[in-house]
Amino acid sequence: MRIWTGPPGGYCWTMMQARILCRTQAQIQTQIQAHLIGIKDRRQAAMNNPDMFSFDSLKARGLFDKRLPRYTSYPPAPAFTDQIGAQFQAEALAALDPDAPISVYLHIPFCERLCWFCACRTQGVRSIAPVLHYLDTLEAELALIAQHIPARLKVRQMHWGGGTPTILPPELIARLSRALQRVFVIDADTEFSVEIDPTLVDAAKVAALKAAGMTRASIGVQDFAAHVQACIGRLQSYAQTRDAVLMLREAGIKSLNVDLVYGLPFQSLSGFADTLEQVNALAPDRVALFGYAHVPHMAKRQKLIPEAALPDDRARFALFDKATEVFTQAGMMPIGIDHFAHPDDSMAVAAAAGKLRRNFQGYTVDGCETLLGLGASSISRFADGFVQNSSETGSYTRHIREGGLAGARGYHLSAQDRLRGRIIEMLMCDNAIDFAELNLSPAQRQLLAPALQALRTECRGMIQETPSRLTLDPQVRPILRRLAHFFDTFCVENVGYSRVS
Repeated sequence: MRIWTGPPGGYCWTMMQARILCRTQAQIQTQIQAHLIGIKDRRQAAMNNPDMFSFDSLKARGLFDKRLPRYTSYPPAPAFTDQIGAQFQAEALAALDPDAPISVYLHIPFCERLCWFCACRTQGVRSIAPVLHYLDTLEAELALIAQHIPARLKVRQMHWGGGTPTILPPELIARLSRALQRVFVIDADTEFSVEIDPTLVDAAKVAALKAAGMTRASIGVQDFAAHVQACIGRLQSYAQTRDAVLMLREAGIKSLNVDLVYGLPFQSLSGFADTLEQVNALAPDRVALFGYAHVPHMAKRQKLIPEAALPDDRARFALFDKATEVFTQAGMMPIGIDHFAHPDDSMAVAAAAGKLRRNFQGYTVDGCETLLGLGASSISRFADGFVQNSSETGSYTRHIREGGLAGARGYHLSAQDRLRGRIIEMLMCDNAIDFAELNLSPAQRQLLAPALQALRTECRGMIQETPSRLTLDPQVRPILRRLAHFFDTFCVENVGYSRVS
């Protein structure tokens, strides 16, 4: 296997080509050819209807004026209330099926540097002391959870996020892994992903994560242009990132995701095109392409970013369009609103099979009903609703040290919430509504009639509908959040949400 290590933009033998060795050439080529035919058909449709999803057409429809949820949950987190908390959390844990696998999200809220563009719950540290104190609290939280759950539950998927999980030195990675193993069954069948900061990882940390069971790595890139990086407080060279990728691949990590952000200050189309070529040279299995959300009223550090340097709506649209063109030409499948994956990646396979799901980490192949959130600000999903731990690390620590669970706010789902949430997830994941699965009663059909009519009106000419299924043309991708919003009875537009574009 060879990965290009020369000047970015050169041709490389990618991991996609290496993966072909694991499957027949005919299988891969059939999938890629079908995908390319689909792209050609969509481009032909766009030529036949050139204004349908042009920037000017979308702008006229008000797309760029809206701020809507990303629908990683329904209802969205702003609808959570402090009337749902630790008691609900304890009852939900006790009610878990001991034979049903779960997913786990673990939050490490610390960073050695605070990136100015980031709106996540994080805090900067200059020593390991706060991290050690936090790890003590995580172990105490795990012990409390062990007292509530009915058995040592099997973990199908686990994700360590932050913050910067790779702020942990190897001995703390091993310690945290042992603490999790005491409470859960984590084995060779567990898909375990970790967010990696290439500037804060080395071979020893990678080896410790591999020993803990890591199977997939997610690398934050954002943009490789030095002047863009300087303006968002995140200096990270291509060489550093390439070296981290090589370390991960050599350690046997077979699945690699890269995160990019468009809409950052001073981003240009030509500069971003260079970044896209560099990312392709890293040969990721997946790419997540997020739009920068400038919310300095919520994330104070974003006040360091000059608003005048941010791309306007037309430029943001062009940046996303360019990325879509580059990644699809590289053989990746567009997934949902903001992901791309090679055809044999598990996310692309799940999407093709109608098994793609959405949770607080975004798109996932996780089909577990229960997601347990560990650590400050993390959110758990249960059959009956959601609960979020105290967001501030100090408050979270205090709750745990006092012997109680840290759930501080949440939401108890009604039957209608579950129905609307599943429809929204179908739209966001499948570009479709599966009426056969929903099996709507006459009363439910009447309840949903206004939303369905709004969707049909918005997408006139781009819908195929039968009694069992409503399928949308792939061209509606830019407006999926808007379409999902038709079914949302909670959302107040433009209040604390990110831009649709």
